[in-house]
Amino acid sequence: MKQLVRDLVVRFYARRVEHRLDHDRVPGHIGVILDGNRRWARASGGSPEQGHQAGADKIFELLSWCEETDVEVVTLWLLSTDNLDRPEAELVPLLGIIEDCVRGIAASGTFRVHHVGTMDLLPARTQHVLKEAAEATANAPGLLVNVAVGYGGRQEIADAVRSLLAEHAGRGTELAELAETVEVEDIARHLYTRGQPDPDLVIRTSGEQRLSGFMLWQTAHSEYHFCDVFWPAFRKVDFLRALRDYAARNRRFGG
Repeated sequence: MKQLVRDLVVRFYARRVEHRLDHDRVPGHIGVILDGNRRWARASGGSPEQGHQAGADKIFELLSWCEETDVEVVTLWLLSTDNLDRPEAELVPLLGIIEDCVRGIAASGTFRVHHVGTMDLLPARTQHVLKEAAEATANAPGLLVNVAVGYGGRQEIADAVRSLLAEHAGRGTELAELAETVEVEDIARHLYTRGQPDPDLVIRTSGEQRLSGFMLWQTAHSEYHFCDVFWPAFRKVDFLRALRDYAARNRRFGG
C-alpha cells in the first residue's frame, strides 16, 4: 500500500513539473551517460546481464520522454572503449543486448539511428547491426538517436585528427601548411557527430560526477546534471527535473 501511495505521489509530482516546463528552453541535444546497470542488478540480487537488459529497456522510455518534450537529438553512451576489456562472459551478452536495443530503436520507424564510435573495434555482427540500423532509418522523420558503441572521447579526437590529416594528404597539402592553417572547425568536421549541434545538456545517472571521456570535444559548453539513481531506476520525474534544472540556468558560453 505504501508503495502504491508513493508511486501516485511521484506521478502527480511528475505531471506538475511537466506542466510547468518551459518548452522554449528545452535542450535540443541531450547526451546521456547510462550508468549503474550492474550496481542496480547487484542491489536487487540479479546478474549483470539482467542489469544491462533492464537498462536497455529503460532507453525506450527515455526516447518517448524526449519526443514528448521536443528534444531533437539524444546521444546514448551504451558501450565505451574501456568496456571492451570486460570479461568475455559479460561482454558477449552485453553486445547482444545492445544489438537488440539498436534493432528495436530502428524498428520504431520514427527514430534516425547514427553510430558514434570506432566501428573497427567492434565484432563484425555488431558492426552489421549498427550499419543496417543507420541505413534503414536514414529518412525517418523523428528524433535523431546517436548510439555511442565502442566510444571514447580521446579516441574520437584522435580519429578526427587522423581523418583530417588523411584528407589533406589526399589533396597534397604540406604538413607545415596544414599546421599553419588548421582551425577548430576543421577538426569538428571530422568528429563522429559532424553536422550535429553539440549537446546542450549531459545527464549522468548512478551518482557519479565525472564525464569519463564522454564527448570531450562537443561538451565544452554543455550543462551537466548528475542524478543519484542507477540507470534502470531512472524515472520520468528524474528526467523532467533535469530539464527543469537546465531551463533555470543562465548559459553564458564563456562570455
